[in-house]
Amino acid sequence: MKFKTIGLLFVGMMIAILYFYFNPSVTFFPKCPLYTTTGIYCPGCGSQRAFHDLLHLDFKGVIGHNLLFLFGLSILIYHLTVNFLNTFYNKGIKNILYHKKAPILILVLIIIFWILRNIPLYPFTLLAPN
Repeated sequence: MKFKTIGLLFVGMMIAILYFYFNPSVTFFPKCPLYTTTGIYCPGCGSQRAFHDLLHLDFKGVIGHNLLFLFGLSILIYHLTVNFLNTFYNKGIKNILYHKKAPILILVLIIIFWILRNIPLYPFTLLAPN
């Protein structure tokens, strides 16, 4: 378990370093296959650029590339924080992500975001990656 955690941290750091130094907009990173083939933005379109912007503390760029990225990141931070507190401090905090309706709610939010970001009218075009 200890080596698995260390390995995952190492891989995560290497990915962060890679995205810090190489801008996905202009380098060798793969493009979204759905957008490339159909012209439709998937819920993840712009996430690579948003991650690059986040590493450079460009929050306006993060929001401009993928607003859902911040939502997913906040869920990840919440989950890791609750697990950390429960594991090391025995807090007994209930993780709301383990509620039986949480995955359905998250899926519905992702689908709504996916639909709205592909509507070519003004307020919705703000959700499309720029």
